[in-house]
Amino acid sequence: MKRVLGVAGYSGSGKTTLLEAVLPLLMEDGLRVAVIKHSHHDIALDLPGKDSFRHRQAGACEVMVVSPNRFGLFAETPCALTLDEQLARLGPCDLVLLEGGKSQALPKLEVFRPALGRTPLFSQDPCIIAVATDAPLPADIPVLDLNDPAAVAGFVANWLQG
Repeated sequence: MKRVLGVAGYSGSGKTTLLEAVLPLLMEDGLRVAVIKHSHHDIALDLPGKDSFRHRQAGACEVMVVSPNRFGLFAETPCALTLDEQLARLGPCDLVLLEGGKSQALPKLEVFRPALGRTPLFSQDPCIIAVATDAPLPADIPVLDLNDPAAVAGFVANWLQG
């Protein structure tokens, strides 16, 4: 069973930017970390005219594109994959960071910016175990400095070990 930590927050809060800063630090600690990025919109990963696109259009249920250093898998699904189905498609790793998926019932780190004028999610979501923010915030859970990726990475690593 893969350990999964959600990274939740409103659009524009800095989830991706924080992950960009935290991922290399977790890697330095020897962790293999995968990321699942949720989108509320349909995504286009394949380009019209490319062979892989043409194969999908012709009816292939999955198309894998392989190069010496990476691969991509394009698949059509009749409905959204469950989290278990998403996790099953990942290779071995120590941790999966799930960006988005605010409604998932799993441990989450909230990224919160008061400047967005929204209410923090942790006040209504008992699954949020910490909040990373750029302003003082009263909370009954750990409050991390959003501008200190090392502190956030340390929290994640400690959570993973605990």
